[in-house]
Amino acid sequence: MPMNRRMLMLAIAVGAILPGQAFGQGDYPSRPIELVVPFPAGGATDVIARLAAQIVSERWGQPIVVQNRGGATGAIGGQYVARATPDGYTLLVATASTHAVLPAYRSDLPYNTVDSFETATLLATFPNILVVNPQKIPSKSVAEFIAYLKSHPGKVNFGSSGSGSSVHFAGELFKLMTGTEMQHVPYRGSAPALSDLLAGNVDVMFDNMTDVWPHVQRGALRALGVASLERTPLAPDIPTIAETVPGYEATSWVGIVAPAGTPKPIVEKIAAAFAEAMKSPGVEKRLAEIGGTVATDSPEAFKKFLIEDRAKWQKLAQDAHLSGK
Repeated sequence: MPMNRRMLMLAIAVGAILPGQAFGQGDYPSRPIELVVPFPAGGATDVIARLAAQIVSERWGQPIVVQNRGGATGAIGGQYVARATPDGYTLLVATASTHAVLPAYRSDLPYNTVDSFETATLLATFPNILVVNPQKIPSKSVAEFIAYLKSHPGKVNFGSSGSGSSVHFAGELFKLMTGTEMQHVPYRGSAPALSDLLAGNVDVMFDNMTDVWPHVQRGALRALGVASLERTPLAPDIPTIAETVPGYEATSWVGIVAPAGTPKPIVEKIAAAFAEAMKSPGVEKRLAEIGGTVATDSPEAFKKFLIEDRAKWQKLAQDAHLSGK
């Protein structure tokens, strides 16, 4: 067989085996995309994912189907995407909980939060905020709350979106830095935890501001302090926790990742499209209304950010002896 014909046949064979990588990258996307949110519907992660997905879907002319695969603090959804075909048609909304805090808490995850995924872009960051049910906790400031905890050791419980979540570790960080005790009550997502906080079944949460702010505004919850180092423009009168507990910081983030091995051109196209969507005036306005900030970046910058954030929470897990396995 002539050499040119032999090379042509080899190229065709490779294309048949690896169609997503050898051919078709320029056609991406040519069919619907599944965007997995690893938490139940209704939380901040779900809201942000749907805002961005709608805009990207309209611009690409392909449906982006948002699937909520909650459970195990995001590990169920994370495993599903990590094992998906790396062709850009199955994506995951990664969060501080799923990709930075959870691997610090659990050593038995069936995937690696860095090596098992290709980072595309951050979408947004938002501070956690310490809120209490005013019918259960009388404190009106962080200092009063610390004093209340010390006079009622182990009697106060705090809810979270799951063991090993950013909301969980925000509470553990507060306990470590203040020398106080609280009982942790994990849920299958922020939405059910928040429902129980409003009902008085748990006393406290260090939840995302996006979730709890409407309830603070109507008086159902009392905000004691935001977990960012600087006050939020959304509520400039609410002090930071760091004003009472110097150095305390527990912010959350969401971003887009794909299964490891997804071709770089596809990852870059995903990153560019979602970054552009997040910068749309309507999205920025909506985020500002709920305390979030657009924070898009490159795949490389997102990976660096992820590794650094994971290291921070690994140190807390070691210092506070936190382990889910």
